[in-house]
Amino acid sequence: MTHEELEEAVPLYAIGALERSERQAIEAHLLSGCAACHAALKDYQTVASLLPFGLTPATPPNTLKAKIMMAPVPIPGAAEAEQAAPRSSLEPGEWMNHLFPPITPARSLPFRLAMGLAAAVMVLGGGYFAWLSYTQTTERASEIRQLEAAVQQETARVASIQSELQQREQTIATLKTGMEQRTTEIADLRDQLLQREAELDDAHTQLTKNDSSLQRLARQSEEFVGLFKNPASKVVPLVGSELAKSAGAFLLFDPATEKAWLYAYNLPALPSGKVYQLWAIDDKPVSVSVFGLDAGLKARRYIKNLTEFSRMKKFAVTVEPDGGLPEPTGALYLIGQN
Repeated sequence: MTHEELEEAVPLYAIGALERSERQAIEAHLLSGCAACHAALKDYQTVASLLPFGLTPATPPNTLKAKIMMAPVPIPGAAEAEQAAPRSSLEPGEWMNHLFPPITPARSLPFRLAMGLAAAVMVLGGGYFAWLSYTQTTERASEIRQLEAAVQQETARVASIQSELQQREQTIATLKTGMEQRTTEIADLRDQLLQREAELDDAHTQLTKNDSSLQRLARQSEEFVGLFKNPASKVVPLVGSELAKSAGAFLLFDPATEKAWLYAYNLPALPSGKVYQLWAIDDKPVSVSVFGLDAGLKARRYIKNLTEFSRMKKFAVTVEPDGGLPEPTGALYLIGQN
């Protein structure tokens, strides 16, 4: 037998429920000095010794006493002869009796009555202590379950708080990245505006040397420079859509004069019979102006009267038929937000 099988047989050995071969095997194992099995046997023997006290006392039949009194008395000589017979070794199961000799019960009636009374007291006391131990165990088990439930609730709450904190950290990181991108875009737009101002200064010098049409453009450029230099002017940048990713524009607006200037660049060349149309969007799109492109695929448009600019939430540029339409129908090329 393996050690595990011997260890499982210890409880049966303690109550004398093993076969002879199994009993011999476990006794040999115990005599070999296994400390774990010795400790287990001691515990199980303690429990086994308490089992009789859990039984319900029964009244013996009236004839039992007469049978006991009429039983033959053992012959002393036979007992001494039996004791004198040499024995080679202890029988299986008797080494425990050798270590702990059984107590010979007294034959006197008062002693038996006293022993019966003591057994009854022990049974009652054992039952009381068993009930008390069961009650305390039940109360402690209930307290442990309550504590475990409270710990689980706190663990779930901590996990929820940690998840919420992680989500907030991710949101903050996303917002921070977006702000950095917007700051970079604004800086690039400012550089572009400065470059456009230099270009407009050069254009102004050239326009003053040409005919009246060029002079008109020069006046528009002056209007643009005035709008650009006016600290009260507002700037709305427009970025290219998927159809024109490299395109861009900006809209300058003077709230005092309600004049605006549109400058667009890198827009695709227009097909024949088509124009670009600028829309201001509040609840619905409103046409602001139509414009075309010059040889450099750029557009400059001076807008004299752009009312209710502050109410407009977005601005967009689409391709529409020549002359424009009251509502947008063509593809979207530029979009910006006020």
